[in-house]
Amino acid sequence: MKEKEHILGIFQKTKEAIDEENSIVVKNLSNQTINTASLTHDPDNIMVAVIIYSLSKILEREDYKKLPGWNNFYKTYMSSIDKIILALKKNDEQTVRSNLELIRNAMGKVSGKLKIYLQDVFRKAKINKASKIYEHGISMEKTAKLLGITMWELASYSGQKETQDVSLTKTLDINSRIKLAEEMFNE
Repeated sequence: MKEKEHILGIFQKTKEAIDEENSIVVKNLSNQTINTASLTHDPDNIMVAVIIYSLSKILEREDYKKLPGWNNFYKTYMSSIDKIILALKKNDEQTVRSNLELIRNAMGKVSGKLKIYLQDVFRKAKINKASKIYEHGISMEKTAKLLGITMWELASYSGQKETQDVSLTKTLDINSRIKLAEEMFNE
């Protein structure tokens, strides 16, 4: 696992934000592992990003907290987050991985509407995080493979996102260029 201290901080902040029921903070924390995941293709960092993003989306939906199975699911993922934090402090990567998997599997162990919703959230989280990794310049094929999604899913999602009109080459007017030149040579 790359950047253990950073991941530890993310899980500690995630736990605090979950306790405060602040899904926006949890969502933002999920993006903080994407740079490392993009550079190293580390599956642990990718899983952290997907799971934390999934949790943020789950926490947004108050109505699902009333469905059967919610309490057991919530206890499982909170317990797993506590165990991940302790394992990271002890450099116990195997316990971290097993608890990441436990959270992931807990999403599939509930039933009824909650199960359908959680599976959908997790799938969409993988696509969302794949899109973020793809934006970092990793090929679509490699990104899809890293996240276990199809290139079609990634292409469809990436194609839906609005692109920003950012001019990478902004031309300065003549007066601004003269002023810039004067500043450069007067220093």
